Amino acid sequence: MAATRSPTLRPIHWRNGKVTLIDQTRLPHEEVWLELSDYPSVVAAIREMRVRGAPAIGIAGAYAMALAAREAAQSHPTAPSRWLEAAAVEIRAARPTAVNLAWAVDRMLAVARATADADIPSALADEAVAIHEADEAANRRMSSYGAELLPRDGAVLTHCNTGALATGGYGTALGVIRTAWDDGRIKKVFVTETRPRLQGARLTAWELADAGIDATLIADSAAGQLMARGLVDAVVVGADRIAANGDVANKIGTYSLAVLAKESGLPFYVAAPTSTIDLSLASGDLIPIETRAPEELTHLGGQRVAALGVEVANPAFDVTPHRYVTAIVTEAGVAESPYEPALRGMSGVAGA
Repeated sequence: MAATRSPTLRPIHWRNGKVTLIDQTRLPHEEVWLELSDYPSVVAAIREMRVRGAPAIGIAGAYAMALAAREAAQSHPTAPSRWLEAAAVEIRAARPTAVNLAWAVDRMLAVARATADADIPSALADEAVAIHEADEAANRRMSSYGAELLPRDGAVLTHCNTGALATGGYGTALGVIRTAWDDGRIKKVFVTETRPRLQGARLTAWELADAGIDATLIADSAAGQLMARGLVDAVVVGADRIAANGDVANKIGTYSLAVLAKESGLPFYVAAPTSTIDLSLASGDLIPIETRAPEELTHLGGQRVAALGVEVANPAFDVTPHRYVTAIVTEAGVAESPYEPALRGMSGVAGA
């Protein structure tokens, strides 16, 4: 069993002008840290899900911009700003659904545009670190708000990975669960495996076991049966993008859980930082949904498990309509329906 970790575990660091991050594709079997010294390497790590989770890829994108600024100053001294703008397009496009990535890139560009060319590399490095530190602080605030919503002595079900690995540290939905456990408020956590990449089985189970939290792994398809038996008291998930009306994009399978929770009379909570709110989109129908390689479904551990010739649809996310969401928890507080005025008020609060 792995040694018990500090609750301040960070999956990504800025050290000596380089990005160091844990390769989440290697967990839970081995803990491998990557040291990345140029922005294309960070972009590749985001695309390959070596770093993942909406807040974490936003932070990685910010650090990628800091690396790009340094490269621009060294390789394109006559027009560093123009070259940085081009790099920003590439970084922003690494993954389309989570709005945190575009949010962080745009924030870094705003700093660059307000800074003299010679000072851009240091200014962007400082801004990326600030984004990272703000994210962990935001996680802890939202976790305190969210923990108070959970039924006392209850059992909570969560989907995908929303812990320290998915953020700058501590976690969003899993941060809520961690705080509730530390406060003695909940007694049990059910973790869905999260097909097809098994983020729940590989990552969330790893974090919960490491923290000594009583957790049980279940197949994605077992959630409804547990709810029907009265074994679940609340569902808590994260988000990759939240539209102005409160519709929520999150890991594929979230919508099904929300419908099951509604049918079972259970609260369904979403925990995410304010940087995940996208007020430019009126509803979840406008959220771009990433699709991933067919091999994620047709193969398991490098071995083909699907019949040859079958067509594959592999959306990475789905959208849960706001009518299924009991409350949205951010570092700025708790929003309930009607969501739009509350989310608009929250969107101006600093936090990553």
